[in-house]
Amino acid sequence: MVTPLRSLRKAQGKTLSDVATAIRLDVGNLSRIERGIQVASLEVAEKLSVFFKGEISELEILYPQRYQTGNENVSPVSLTAKPQ
Repeated sequence: MVTPLRSLRKAQGKTLSDVATAIRLDVGNLSRIERGIQVASLEVAEKLSVFFKGEISELEILYPQRYQTGNENVSPVSLTAKPQ
């Protein structure tokens, strides 16, 4: 899964270390959050949103599966829509 957080960080040319240092978070924790393995706390999500100047919302950080990018992104509507 490519999370919005990872996409944004890479698009801005920032490293995991750059971001983790700026928001005072362990690099390993940030990496796990980016990969969708670990859920960010509300505090961390807010710090990340502020760090990226609102270009990513706290919801995108807390619920990355809803905002994922790439081929694995399936619209919830397509899962529930009935053929006509």
